[in-house]
Amino acid sequence: MANLSHPSGFVLLGFSSLGELQVLLYGPFLVLYLLAFMGNTIIVVTVIADTHLHTPMYFFLGNFSLLEILVTMTTVPRMLSDLLAPHKAISFIGCMVQFYFYFSLGSTSFLILSDMALDRFVAICHPLRYGTLMSRAVCARLAGAAWAAPFLAMVPTVLSRAHLNYCHGNVINHFFCDNAPLLQLSCSDTSLLEFWDFVMSLAFVLSSFLVTLISYGYIVSTVLRMPSASSRQKAFSTCGSHLTLVFIGYSSTIFLYVRPGKAHSVEVNKTVALVTSILTPFLNPFILTFRNETVKVVLRGQMQRLKGLHQVP
Repeated sequence: MANLSHPSGFVLLGFSSLGELQVLLYGPFLVLYLLAFMGNTIIVVTVIADTHLHTPMYFFLGNFSLLEILVTMTTVPRMLSDLLAPHKAISFIGCMVQFYFYFSLGSTSFLILSDMALDRFVAICHPLRYGTLMSRAVCARLAGAAWAAPFLAMVPTVLSRAHLNYCHGNVINHFFCDNAPLLQLSCSDTSLLEFWDFVMSLAFVLSSFLVTLISYGYIVSTVLRMPSASSRQKAFSTCGSHLTLVFIGYSSTIFLYVRPGKAHSVEVNKTVALVTSILTPFLNPFILTFRNETVKVVLRGQMQRLKGLHQVP
């Protein structure tokens, strides 16, 4: 494979270093994936179905939960099947498609998080103008831009990977087609690609993080000036779940991707990527519901209506 410049496919090592023990990971990972899928699906369906949640805050929350579902679908089902498969091959096109959707959807998630921060900023700092500044049309445009921009920007990124010379073999030491392992297989000059990756990180990860930080800087300043302690507590409680998502999402992604593409420790990256791919999508529904009284009330109401329907003879 040393002279292979354009392989027909790649081999995903995944957790092959564990040998036969990797089969033991299948059960726990499958349970976490199914719970994450169901939890985020419940949030999406609840936001759509209940008119009490047809507000900008829950519109963006529903978008974020949908993204969690889609991001995990790009990597986790494949990883689960590879845990049981003796041959962990993925086609070249399949690898590029996975790469494209994983990073497009991931970038969209961060833009939606910044939209959520803007929404909280307007609600707390400019409450009298909230209805105008965060109208349905404005929210639709913000969400539309968050979805469209990464999917368009990732086109040249994935095309550049497709035209690299992969002369260092076709074995990817990861459970999905991540950026750093792909670059490590290439014998082409990737310095320009790494610079482009850094620009993309600035555009989608660091810029959205900056918007979120500035928004919460104004929010904290406004809340601290509120005369009522109950008002301050209510304002902070509405932001608590979002801040938790921000911390989890940005800390792991900045660690993984806001560095030169080949300067990564693959084993460390694999572990962190595993946490972000399975554990955080599993935790997010609990963060979003347990820290949000409105969602909890709506979910309890829906459960009571379902019980009532089952009790009708």
